[in-house]
Amino acid sequence: MSALYAWLRRHRLLVDGVLAAALGLLSLQALVRGPWTQLPACALLVVAVALRRRIAVTAFCIGALGGAVQLSGGALLRATPMPTDLGVLVLLYSVAAYRPRRASVPALAICLAGSTAAVIVWMPPGGADHLGRLAYATALFSGCALLAWVLGDSMRYRRGYYAGLEDKAARLEAEKHAQAKIAAAAERARIARELHDIVAHHVSVMVVQADGARYALRTEPGRAETALTAISVTGRQALTEMRRLLGVLRSADEQPGLTPVPGLGELRELLDQARSAGLEVSYTLTGAPRELPEGAELAAYRVVQESLTNTRKHAGLAATAAVTLRYEQDGLTVEVTDDGMASPVSEPAGHGLAGMRERIAMYGGTVQAGPLPGGGFGVTARLPCPAERQEDHQSDRTGNGLSLGWSGSSGLSGATR
Repeated sequence: MSALYAWLRRHRLLVDGVLAAALGLLSLQALVRGPWTQLPACALLVVAVALRRRIAVTAFCIGALGGAVQLSGGALLRATPMPTDLGVLVLLYSVAAYRPRRASVPALAICLAGSTAAVIVWMPPGGADHLGRLAYATALFSGCALLAWVLGDSMRYRRGYYAGLEDKAARLEAEKHAQAKIAAAAERARIARELHDIVAHHVSVMVVQADGARYALRTEPGRAETALTAISVTGRQALTEMRRLLGVLRSADEQPGLTPVPGLGELRELLDQARSAGLEVSYTLTGAPRELPEGAELAAYRVVQESLTNTRKHAGLAATAAVTLRYEQDGLTVEVTDDGMASPVSEPAGHGLAGMRERIAMYGGTVQAGPLPGGGFGVTARLPCPAERQEDHQSDRTGNGLSLGWSGSSGLSGATR
């Protein structure tokens, strides 16, 4: 049935033409017996019904004109009603169903007036109960017109209601797709940051160790063996972290085995790894350490990791680095400085500093990076974490970021590294 309804909706003119032709065929007998004035009236009504959904208001006007012609012929030549007169009700229904009320209400008023005129023309006075028959016929004709208008208006309301539901569903679907795209973009950015941090850090360590092993291979085989062992260990660590990250991307039914995300508790291991790669690193901790949200600790850890990676890549072989963590009353400050060479201004910007800023900004913090006045390069990251609100940190570990602001300056100018 749905296929049939769909076919009928696609061929409205054909359906309306068949209805108009049926009304015309039913009126043939009345046309043969009646006066000639009924022929143009019947033709106008047939044409109007055939076009009722294409030009509803114009078709109704044509039908009303045909009805007026028929009533004038009935008043002058005693013409009788015809089956095509039902077309007036069909036209009134069409106007109410497909046009707003400002068009259908005047059409209803015309039909009610026409019904009264038709009763007066087709029921000449005579008999004791003439007034009663006149009132009954008027109520019947007017009631039919009013029923046709109510049905059409109800159909228009239902059509508008369903159209509104479809539009709402389409908008919700569009919003759902937009939110999915935003979430996918955010997830891609997060995965890109993780991949950059993991790959850049471990690969830089392996490159430094490989260079050292190449220089020491002939003169100091023991140091070359140590460097190769460090390369092997670092490569395995990189593969482990890559597997952990790729495990997150698996489907939900595979249940990947995940390890805890790194935080400030693993910072000493990171520094030991940097020292084993040949970079001299000092570490200073001031203030009373306190618990931070997992995401904030991961962000601080990545700042140190990326800064040390940049030092190995850009500062030179003889550079040394210093890592400082300061727990203050209103937050945590992470500083990583080196005494090597800053990146040239012409060097294209990478993703490291951008990833730092994105991570820290998620927790209401700031990152400033640039060459130091006395030489070298420095990165300063500040995370707001008031000491008096330690109770809130427990709830923040469920994934809620810190929303407190922070302002300050470190004397570092912007640069790319």
